Amino acid sequence: MRKLITEVAGVIGAPPEKVMRELRATIPAHGTVEVGDRSLSIQGGWWYRGEWHASPHPEGTLLVHRVYNVAQWMRWGVPLANKFFIGFRETTRDGFAQGIAEIGRRLGVPARLKTG
Repeated sequence: MRKLITEVAGVIGAPPEKVMRELRATIPAHGTVEVGDRSLSIQGGWWYRGEWHASPHPEGTLLVHRVYNVAQWMRWGVPLANKFFIGFRETTRDGFAQGIAEIGRRLGVPARLKTG
């Protein structure tokens, strides 16, 4: 059982395979890591699961990042432990924006947050 906490997306001007290679080199892995051709998931601590999914986009790759609450016990305590996630979406969005900018820089291509 999991509950979506936040989602953010961006477009990177390179094919999904190149984006995923750079993403894997950029994301610090703390916890259980699952790697697919166009996906990466990290589950750590008692509640956190982060998933990244890459798909083709007319400008290169659409990269979507989702954060889930996957607590098996004390699920109700996750928002309390994280101060009701005040600022969490913005912090996640800012970190994601920096991450895709770094991937774009490494690949020499444009990268931007997706709006709407």
